[in-house]
Amino acid sequence: MADFHQNGIITTLHRLYERPIDDLESELAKYSRRRPMSLILPCLYSELEGDALPAIVEALADVDYLSEIIIGLDGASAEQYAHAHDFFSGLGPRHRLLWNDGPRLQSLYDQLDSEGLAPARPGKGANVWNCMGYFLASGRGRVLAMHDCDIRTYSRDLLARLFYPMVHPNFTYKFAKGYYARVAEGSINGRVVRLFMTPILRALTTVIGHMDYLDYMDSFRYPLSGECAMSASVAESIRIPSDWGLEVGILAEVHRTYGPNAVCQVDIADRYDHKHQDVSTHEANNGLAKMSADIAKALYRKLATYGVTMNPETIRTIKAVYLRNALDAVERFYFDAQINGLTLDRHKEEKTVEVFVESIINAGEEYLANPMEVPFMPTWNRVRAAFPDFLDHFYDAVEADHDEAVGKRR
Repeated sequence: MADFHQNGIITTLHRLYERPIDDLESELAKYSRRRPMSLILPCLYSELEGDALPAIVEALADVDYLSEIIIGLDGASAEQYAHAHDFFSGLGPRHRLLWNDGPRLQSLYDQLDSEGLAPARPGKGANVWNCMGYFLASGRGRVLAMHDCDIRTYSRDLLARLFYPMVHPNFTYKFAKGYYARVAEGSINGRVVRLFMTPILRALTTVIGHMDYLDYMDSFRYPLSGECAMSASVAESIRIPSDWGLEVGILAEVHRTYGPNAVCQVDIADRYDHKHQDVSTHEANNGLAKMSADIAKALYRKLATYGVTMNPETIRTIKAVYLRNALDAVERFYFDAQINGLTLDRHKEEKTVEVFVESIINAGEEYLANPMEVPFMPTWNRVRAAFPDFLDHFYDAVEADHDEAVGKRR
């Protein structure tokens, strides 16, 4: 049974009981006539060979209220792109596959690079950015949602609940963030949120003091979820990072432009499990160590825009307060696991905290050494200002890839 507590400065839409999926989807089908919906799926080719994505595609084949499904494909050769085209064919004519490594799109990226507007590095952030560009180019949707492609517990109500607050005619939200309890297979997961994100946000509040931005970030129950929905106006006006700070960066950009009344979080799944990252205890550039360091740098950069001065002493103080907060969190979640009959290894949890402590210091050193680093990709509004016809060419390139793949299948 879910709680109904409203905490923080943004609205929480709870999962108070199991509403039938047919009921939800019939409402969405009605609303889609005025607010057509698009879904983007950023994925790696390797995910086509896993067990999660095939089940997601099978579920989406039964969703009929979507105007389009945009799949961003990374890491694919020509042969693999052809296979991917067959793989997603069950989604019907409303889907489009962006071959990010293909010659047509690469030629367009070279054009952007001539003005310093191309993504600095490949990865999920660049993939999401590309998909947003096609969404704006096609004009088929007014509301955009995205979710990860490695969800092992996927169901259609996850997507329906994510879209609902964005398309209901009585709601005025511009952005919705999905959340869920990360409990699966008898254990509590979500280590980066539990043991890093919440403790460091509260450490920053202790060291720096209360700020609207920190209060806003601490209001999200799962700020690092890959599931969110937004209006077209948000998609064309936000800058998103190209590193592991993607989710934090999107939230920061929404905060910059919109007030808390335009943002909500919605419980989208009773249970949620996906591919887990390694902690990478001794490798700062891999796994959760890399992820937590990128998130910390994203927070430091954002605080600097609000006039917060960072120096080595500040970073060390944040580290000390974080450590106390994180160790308290380990104890709390251990007790929570015990009363629910779940597994939680306190030793592994504290070892993970030690990795995150190093990430805070490493991120601080990297930020102070290069404070001018800007890993954000440009807004699509800026791309259109530099190249007024770019989105038209982008749309034509995707359609040409699609038509060529369809022709070869015949």
